[in-house]
Amino acid sequence: MFKAAIFDWDGTLADTKEAIVTSFQMALREINCSPDSKVIERLIGIGSSQTFREILRIENISFDEHLIDSLVRIKVKNSIELSKEIKLFKGSKDLLMILKDKIKLGLASMNKREFIDHLLKRFELADLFDVVVTADEITKSKPDPEIFVKCLKELFVKPEQCCIFEDSIFGVRAAKSIGISCIAVLTGAYNKMEIIAEAPDLIVNSLNEKQKIWKFLFQ
Repeated sequence: MFKAAIFDWDGTLADTKEAIVTSFQMALREINCSPDSKVIERLIGIGSSQTFREILRIENISFDEHLIDSLVRIKVKNSIELSKEIKLFKGSKDLLMILKDKIKLGLASMNKREFIDHLLKRFELADLFDVVVTADEITKSKPDPEIFVKCLKELFVKPEQCCIFEDSIFGVRAAKSIGISCIAVLTGAYNKMEIIAEAPDLIVNSLNEKQKIWKFLFQ
């Protein structure tokens, strides 16, 4: 039986796609860069810094880490201002509340701490998580598993004792690379065939499929 579950935020627990894309676009306008929204959507999950690097490479715009840091600060400010548009997916909070009495819960998000803390407070979720790890506490982006490794250590569980909930191919790859079971949720930017190709242990349409999730975790 699993002793812990780790959740991603964007596209897994919350519908953040529109707010994320807009916040990136607003920041990039500061340097006269206007990438297609689909490009940004496909990069959700690897963290703001790495997303900016990838976009600037695609757009053939030279950059240094000072510029990246500046863009990230602007993006975080924009994200908080746009956060009123963000909604939890149906069933997300209910699932967390059900699991809280059974196993330890972790949140592993490639967002900045300031943004995640703001949303956890807004949705009254902070008390449901035993551990929260954000981009501020790590140095590598998904699909590197660093964020999950840190979360496991802080939860005091082994990889085989934990299950990760993810919506992106980057997150599923990160989980599988260190032998953690992974439930993929089809509420992100990737279609079912793309998710299947990453070989998660279970695929659900949403976190509202609580019976299916419960059976996988505890039976």
